[in-house]
Amino acid sequence: MPNNWNTYKLGDIAEIIMGQSPKGSTTNNNGDGLPLLNGPTEFGYSSPTPTQFTIDPKKLSQKGDVLFCVRGSTTGRMNYANQIYAIGRGIGAFRGKNGYSTKYIKCILDYYLERMLTLCTGSTFPNLSRTDLENFPVLVCKPKEAEAISSILSTIDDKIENNLAMNKTLEDMAMALYKYWFVDFGPFQEGKFKDSELGLIPEGWDVKGLLEIVDLLTGGTPKTKIEEYWNGDIKWVSAKDLGNNGNIYATRTERTITPLGISKSAAKLLPEDSTIIVARGSVGKMGMLSEPMAINQSCFGLYPKQDYSPSIIYLLIQSLVERFQQISYGSVFDTITTSSFSSTNIVCPPKTIVNKMNLSIEPMFKKIKANSIENQTLTKLRDTLLPKLISGEVRLKEFEEEITAVL
Repeated sequence: MPNNWNTYKLGDIAEIIMGQSPKGSTTNNNGDGLPLLNGPTEFGYSSPTPTQFTIDPKKLSQKGDVLFCVRGSTTGRMNYANQIYAIGRGIGAFRGKNGYSTKYIKCILDYYLERMLTLCTGSTFPNLSRTDLENFPVLVCKPKEAEAISSILSTIDDKIENNLAMNKTLEDMAMALYKYWFVDFGPFQEGKFKDSELGLIPEGWDVKGLLEIVDLLTGGTPKTKIEEYWNGDIKWVSAKDLGNNGNIYATRTERTITPLGISKSAAKLLPEDSTIIVARGSVGKMGMLSEPMAINQSCFGLYPKQDYSPSIIYLLIQSLVERFQQISYGSVFDTITTSSFSSTNIVCPPKTIVNKMNLSIEPMFKKIKANSIENQTLTKLRDTLLPKLISGEVRLKEFEEEITAVL
């Protein structure tokens, strides 16, 4: 144990408020009363976006509290309260006390989470009780050092969240511009229009098959029992690697494969900036590749043949997602197939207009990608620092160079 560190019960350094659900007759979806949280459904990267409200709250969390899921398969999911919430029985709220900040409590919870989950009772519906949480033993430094540790780790989290918010703004701007030009034909309303199978379109524009402008790329899975095919340097994308926390770009994957795994399977290396769409399961979930990667057979990749930039293709496919989902719902297992793409026609502008749109959209996507890659670096640093600092294995001064380099 490091000098001046002590073992306390979690309840000694944190106030813990367990939720209590109000009667269903007091809840609504139209904004009456206080926002109500019963579980992690409304959780975001950092804070929730509530959809339910109650006029008769039983238990409250305060702004800044750590919201902690205490019941079910999502036990341990966390968010920060960005306002006062009514909390139901699926949520507990943590608040620092006795000189320890709530942000430090969040670091403690992150570090000890796996061990805390071993205390869950109930095989079909696991849960953590107030007694479990309050009596859980934690190794704790002095409040001054705790504040320094939590300040650095929360600064990293804030930077990640700011990048995510910037990316969301840039994506929304890009999509608004795309729709204004290519869907609503806003800049071309003063010109002449002509009839087409897709309705009135500006003169000089054409209707083409989607696969005339993009290559459709497929994936595969190497045999899982052959070790030589796995844990290599090639990132292998599945649905769970896409669209997490609002990220467009996939920067890391749960699993990786080897060149041998690619050569011995239907998997192939897709180009950087390919658009990926999930065809089975989470149908329509999307993302882009931050580097060349492979995909599994439940995904399709799309990459422009000519003229169009990868970012315009992403926006195009995003605008078609609802159509693909509607097509898939009528099929067995709700699946997007190659015919979903081959049967899709789109309106195509002249090359000069495509080039203008490319010039407008590409800088936005380059910034989104740069932010996403930076977030990967920040996440890796945070995940390295947190266990070492919270356990006392290292002190902050030992990581000064790494921290300064990214903040």
